[in-house]
Amino acid sequence: MRKRKWIYGLICVCLAVFLTSCGKDKGSGTESETGTQAAPTETAGEDETEEPTESAEKHEGEARSLLTGKWIDEELLLVRPVAVMVENTSMSLPQYGLAKADVVYECPVEGGITRLMPIYQDYSGMDKIGNIRSCRLYYVYFAKEFDALYFHSGQSKYALDVLNSSFIDNVNGITGKGGAFYYQDKSRKMPHNTYTSSELIAAGIERHGYADKLDETAASHYRFATEEAPNLLAQGEDAVVVALYYANPKPWFEYNAEDGRYYRFQFKAAQVDALTGEQLAADNIIIQNCKSSLKDKSNGTLDIDHRSGGTGIFITRGKAIDITWTRESDSARTRYFDASGAEIELNPGVTWVEITENSYAAKNVIYKTREEYK
Repeated sequence: MRKRKWIYGLICVCLAVFLTSCGKDKGSGTESETGTQAAPTETAGEDETEEPTESAEKHEGEARSLLTGKWIDEELLLVRPVAVMVENTSMSLPQYGLAKADVVYECPVEGGITRLMPIYQDYSGMDKIGNIRSCRLYYVYFAKEFDALYFHSGQSKYALDVLNSSFIDNVNGITGKGGAFYYQDKSRKMPHNTYTSSELIAAGIERHGYADKLDETAASHYRFATEEAPNLLAQGEDAVVVALYYANPKPWFEYNAEDGRYYRFQFKAAQVDALTGEQLAADNIIIQNCKSSLKDKSNGTLDIDHRSGGTGIFITRGKAIDITWTRESDSARTRYFDASGAEIELNPGVTWVEITENSYAAKNVIYKTREEYK
């Protein structure tokens, strides 16, 4: 009985070796007896084609925005940004179109008031933007670092030379050529009644012969984290309320931990876009401290130094860190660095840049809780 089992086992082993050898001849990738190339066998890790990842499938036809780091239609990627000069006084309320901006600059002007400069990559679908007011010189340089087309209605005399040069492409609402691309809302009092629209912006760009596309080599304006791996500023200080020093609007932001965004308030109320009905919100806030001086003491015209570099604060996801900033030229982008010297990494979304005079920087206050602020 034992001998019979041993013989049976030997037969099974021989049969297995024979079948394995036949399988190699048919699928090993070597030539068969007929001289044709046999199909290669699939082995682990050697698939001829890889299935598209879930991320690739999800974002097919999209690209990361150069302004927000978010996924957008790839057709929008190289659309040239548009920057618009928007009034920010109680007389200007409600404002239109700010909620669609990718980046918003807020800078002080005369008398403790501020003006806003929303920057749009996708400026479609808006029938009312503004109201639109006049330019200050330093806004030109902030718009330039985005290679943005600059829309404004008038200017201080100190900005006239640079606006009339080839330095920045701009559409001026008080000139005969540029005025056609703005309109007045007759229900509002002057000078708080000038607006533009998506169609008028596009028409103004075409009429002036300006390029409406960025160069193919255009790079992201900021460094961005991703939605899957956000920058939580683990070493930062808690930042639940960000109260800014600007005397007239007295603006502040409040952090909402549920969606990771900072919601904007001013004039003792939520700042709401009349076009969309949304409260304005930011995913990132950059406080950029700058040297300043008076261009004209008689009317308080400010000069903001956009080139010399300085300090600031970066705020995102309920945290804040100290930063420094530099800018190599009038056309270069401003770069922001943490204490280690690494360029900061923003979270995908909307960024507000708050330009602060050095002499008032200490009056910007960041509160760890709402109770502290109240």
